[in-house]
Amino acid sequence: MKTVLLLSLLLAAASAEDHRASVTDSFCPPAARSNSCPYGWSSYNSRCFKFIHSAMSWYNAESYCYNLGGHLASVSNPREYSFLQRLTQGAGQSVAWLGGFYLQNRWIWIDGTGLYYTNWYAPSTASSYPCMVLRNLYGWGNTNCGTAYRFICSINPSNC
Repeated sequence: MKTVLLLSLLLAAASAEDHRASVTDSFCPPAARSNSCPYGWSSYNSRCFKFIHSAMSWYNAESYCYNLGGHLASVSNPREYSFLQRLTQGAGQSVAWLGGFYLQNRWIWIDGTGLYYTNWYAPSTASSYPCMVLRNLYGWGNTNCGTAYRFICSINPSNC
């Protein structure tokens, strides 16, 4: 069931991408389409990140980020992970959802970027705990997707 739900989420995201691009073009004036992040977002490594203080399941958190024009955050290198840890610490939290999940015997990012950098801290059985969390003090971990955690969204600066 989890796999079907994740696949449905991925297919919906892919099919809606063109529609979202046309909506963005319609509602974002040229002045708003720049390389700067929207108010309340933090810029790092050519992306914008926002810590969301509402606790949600992984699925609902991804849906929330998608409605903002992005996805749950992916991590491309150790410096970016440290940045996201500081963002989480600054919000007074020790754990936050990331966009990684386990599907068909491998870990992938919901935003489609390659998972080339890993920073696991004692991962649990992936098939039982297929969703990824950032840990404030250690590497990331995996847990039940239905657990309610706060989370980090990521968008490209061109999405307003």
